[in-house]
Amino acid sequence: MNKNLMSFSIVFLGFCILLSSWFISQSVNSEQVNKTEEEQFRYELISLNDSNIIIFDKQSGEYWRKYIEPNEGPINWENQISPISKSLK
Repeated sequence: MNKNLMSFSIVFLGFCILLSSWFISQSVNSEQVNKTEEEQFRYELISLNDSNIIIFDKQSGEYWRKYIEPNEGPINWENQISPISKSLK
């Protein structure tokens, strides 16, 4: 009888461990999907003309502008405050 009880306890413990690990993996997976969907369309690339490129952050209202000289290499991005942003930094 004691041997059967020990076997049942081991099987039950294994089942509980498997079930709890499955619950944890499902909750972690659902959090990653939600973050990915929210941030998927956060930025927008706007090409004004051949010399200006803007990356617009729809969530914060900030944008970065880069001026590209026609026959020269790249220069640094400039972070600028959006004219439609409500908070002034």
